[in-house]
Amino acid sequence: MTATIQSPPVSPTTTSLQPHSVPSTTIPMPPTLPAPRSKDPTTLILTSNLSPYQKSVLLLLCQVPPGSFTTYGILATHLRSSPRAVGNALRTNPFAPLVPCHRVVATGGLLGGFKGKIGPRDGEGCLTLQEKRALLRKEGVRFDGKGAGRVVGTPFTGFM
Repeated sequence: MTATIQSPPVSPTTTSLQPHSVPSTTIPMPPTLPAPRSKDPTTLILTSNLSPYQKSVLLLLCQVPPGSFTTYGILATHLRSSPRAVGNALRTNPFAPLVPCHRVVATGGLLGGFKGKIGPRDGEGCLTLQEKRALLRKEGVRFDGKGAGRVVGTPFTGFM
C-alpha cells in the first residue's frame, strides 16, 4: 500500500518558491538602564551612605566658590570640630572634584593633603598634590612661587 502526498494547488500569483507564511521575528529590547545619577552635589551628598559628619563637611565645602579656597581650620571652626576630623572626612570624598575638596588647604597656605596623600611623607613628587595645585590654578587661585608654593589670598569664610 502506498500513500500519495499531494501538494496544495499553486495559484497564478503564488509560486512554489514563496513561503505560505512569514515567521515572526522578535527583537529583544535592551535592558532598562538605571536613571542617571544626579549631578547636583547636594543631592549626591544627601542620598549617599556617608556618615552624618561627612555629609556636613561636604555640604559646607560646596559653599566655597571656584577661584576661592578655605582651610581645614576654618571648616573645623564652623563645624565645631577639629581640622584633623575635617581632613579625615575629606580624605574619602567620593564626589571629587564635583564636591571640591581641592579647595581646602592647610592654615598658612600649604596645600595640605589630597586624596589621602600628604606630600613629603608620600614623596616630594606626590602626583596627587600636583593635581590639587593644577585644579586650584585652573580655577584662578594664585601661588607665591616659593618652595612649597603656598596659596596667596584670603581664605573663604562666608559659610552659612
